[in-house]
Amino acid sequence: METSNISANYNSITEAPGIGASEQQLSMLYTRYRFAARFCQNKDVLEVACGTGQGLGYLATQAKKVVGGDIDPCNVEIAKKQYKDRDSIQVVSIDAHHLPFENNTFDVLILYEAIYYFEQPKKFLMEAKRVLRKGGTLIICSANKEWPDFNPSPFSKKYFSATELVDLLEKFGFKAESKAAYPVDTGSLKAYLISLIKQTAVRFHLVPKTMKGKEFLKRIFFGKLAPLPSEINDMMAPYYEPQSIRHGEVVSHHKVIYVLGYLS
Repeated sequence: METSNISANYNSITEAPGIGASEQQLSMLYTRYRFAARFCQNKDVLEVACGTGQGLGYLATQAKKVVGGDIDPCNVEIAKKQYKDRDSIQVVSIDAHHLPFENNTFDVLILYEAIYYFEQPKKFLMEAKRVLRKGGTLIICSANKEWPDFNPSPFSKKYFSATELVDLLEKFGFKAESKAAYPVDTGSLKAYLISLIKQTAVRFHLVPKTMKGKEFLKRIFFGKLAPLPSEINDMMAPYYEPQSIRHGEVVSHHKVIYVLGYLS
């Protein structure tokens, strides 16, 4: 994860290797990087808030070079160990508000499930625009705050809707579009009961704060879990293509939003 608040233990809320995950959680992780990979062919790519770096190797199958950065020292060390023998992958410690790169260094910048941790999202966008080359692409993915079952993460500062993110990117000179992924099951009794229990748990602050702590609840709702891998691969889970949404639309029936910004 990435923020200037270096006292926070982001490793405890990171989807780290070995953590038990549901099939949909694995699918969401895989979908993020398969979706991004199409923009990375023969490009210089930076992933900010890369966590333990499970997606860096996948991106490197398409990219010319991949740099992954995170502010949590534990996350950085795990990623460095995973990719220590890969010349096309570099892992560094970085603060998203002060990217340690020259102007016009990258073609693609990826920020997944992290913008809501930033003290100054606008500062990050200024930095993103600075390090991206002309024609560059910024890809942001976030939990959808408009979903009724939305549960804010510990250490989070502010969540944005898809419309708010598009408007924010356009203020910084990006041409932006939004997409949504993982439609909500509203047609079954089981889905209704899970939703009711989750909303109650969120309301009374009963949801565990750490990834490890959430494993117990996931086993109750989803059954057997599979460990998160050190690197994602094409065989790990189903892929679900994010769908375009209209600007200004309230996105209440999807769990995840994507916003893409293009520099002309």
